[in-house]
Amino acid sequence: MYAFTLEQPKTLADAKRIAASGVQALAGGQTLIASLKQRLAQPGALVDLGGVAELRGIRREGNSLVIGAMTRHEDVAMNADVKAAIPGLAALAGGIGDRQVRAMGTLGGSVANNDPAACYPSAVLGLGATVVTDRREIQADDFFQGLYATALDSGELITAIRFPIPKKAAYAKFRQPASRFALVGVFVALTDSGARVAITGAGNGVFRHAGLEAALGKSFTPEAVQGVAIDAGSLNADLHASAEYRAQLIRVQTQRAVAMANG
Repeated sequence: MYAFTLEQPKTLADAKRIAASGVQALAGGQTLIASLKQRLAQPGALVDLGGVAELRGIRREGNSLVIGAMTRHEDVAMNADVKAAIPGLAALAGGIGDRQVRAMGTLGGSVANNDPAACYPSAVLGLGATVVTDRREIQADDFFQGLYATALDSGELITAIRFPIPKKAAYAKFRQPASRFALVGVFVALTDSGARVAITGAGNGVFRHAGLEAALGKSFTPEAVQGVAIDAGSLNADLHASAEYRAQLIRVQTQRAVAMANG
């Protein structure tokens, strides 16, 4: 690990000021700390957001849940409001990594990192959530921009994510056994404006599938998915799975997610 300085602000105002000067933010550290240990990252300074109480917490606002960026996975998984309003989101959080990861990892850190196999981006995109930062609000469809890329500007901090409460929603993940990331994960949601389907683990970033959404918008049932074409041409192929296998997993995990959402 290379040497670096560490800032530990207690207020959001101080965190914003430090981050605006170009200092890299540290959230849960589940990716960054590992990168530092392997000397794959060499920041000169870090700003630790863990002490900023304003960035933690879960509250209901009208027909939405607002979850602070520094809220831990375990807290999302166990929160009564999340379980009641969006049980699929609570289940997703409870299935991330292992107990140690869930005790340290944060919603904002996962979304800002945008790992192509991470779970949270599929919930944000699948629910049509709004990413709230210290400067603006960004719709989910505009936020994720490919492999580890987002719409965040340099020094911009996620402060919360606003999740609209759907009629139904669920997440189904086929895990890569060693990492517990998604080989393919599918988040489905039925909203007032139709069905949304967000897929993680299969491409170079989370993405929606228009064909699946159209089919489920007509009939939100597992059977509706069966005839939808899943093009393997743009999907990942690696030592864990071929693109064709991932295409089949997308169909199967979508069917499972819809079945769970229908209860």
